[in-house]
Amino acid sequence: MRRCILTVIILALIALFTAACSAESEVIGKTEIVEIGKGAVKETANDLNGMIEIDGSSTVYLVSEAVAEEFRKSYSKVQVNVGVSGTGGGFKRFAVGETDICDASRPIKDKERETAEENGIEYHELMVGRDGLSVVVNKTNDWATCMTVPELRMLWEPGSEVSRWSDIRSDWPDHRINLYGPGTDSGTFDFFTQEIVGEIQASRSDFTMSEDDNVLVIGVNGDKGALGYFGYAYYVENMDKLNIVAIDGGDGCILPNPETILNGQYKPLSRPLFIYVSKDSLKRPEVQAFVEYYMSNASQLVSEIGYIRLSDEEYLTNLAKIR
Repeated sequence: MRRCILTVIILALIALFTAACSAESEVIGKTEIVEIGKGAVKETANDLNGMIEIDGSSTVYLVSEAVAEEFRKSYSKVQVNVGVSGTGGGFKRFAVGETDICDASRPIKDKERETAEENGIEYHELMVGRDGLSVVVNKTNDWATCMTVPELRMLWEPGSEVSRWSDIRSDWPDHRINLYGPGTDSGTFDFFTQEIVGEIQASRSDFTMSEDDNVLVIGVNGDKGALGYFGYAYYVENMDKLNIVAIDGGDGCILPNPETILNGQYKPLSRPLFIYVSKDSLKRPEVQAFVEYYMSNASQLVSEIGYIRLSDEEYLTNLAKIR
């Protein structure tokens, strides 16, 4: 009789222990682990809230907005604002602490770095992908299929008197050229002038400019004499409306595509894309969670948008920097 009672007690204890473990496992299964700083802090998606401010490059905007859109699905209480003021405009705000993240299509300049230091802003520079800055013309243009760097320089340099296609090559039509490009706060403008003209910010000024690349797409699409430039993803998204110009950087005419951009054949217009993240902002759990989500999902989203993804090792290195 005593043995029966003892057996019943033991079985009851085992049942209680199993139920407790099962309940604990269920709770853990519903919890997301967000690593903040050097320690791991448990945060459920519903617990995270706050606001994240991002501004800067129109080129990188496509990536950051795509990440933000996906992030909001899991963290609905976190408001992520992604602006487009150009890389230079983004750094102006970032360097005085107005934003948490700056989208950049070029590295930070010395003057911008100094302003950030003066304001106590420390940051991480994280590469998110690669781009091939693309020169495009109207869909009806069937002659400018390839241009050399000297020809582009002649067209865009300060004081240029090139106004007709025949000024570039005598066998091209005697049609007027209308130019479209990013504004002077754009990292794309800085990069293009540096690589093509040979001096940053050196450019003719008589062209239609906008920090919004979609405005440039519309302009080139609607103007038979147009030539413009912007990030590769904007061409990929609108290739049915535009013709792309191959670039001869000294080794023949090369079109931008994932292979030529990644291996450096598409020169001199291949470039890295960055986000700059404030270290102070990373102390907030919603920013830490967002940047980790960014680095964990950038590989897929960068490719879907039309830019060139980094290797898995490079994204893992970025994650290690911010943890």
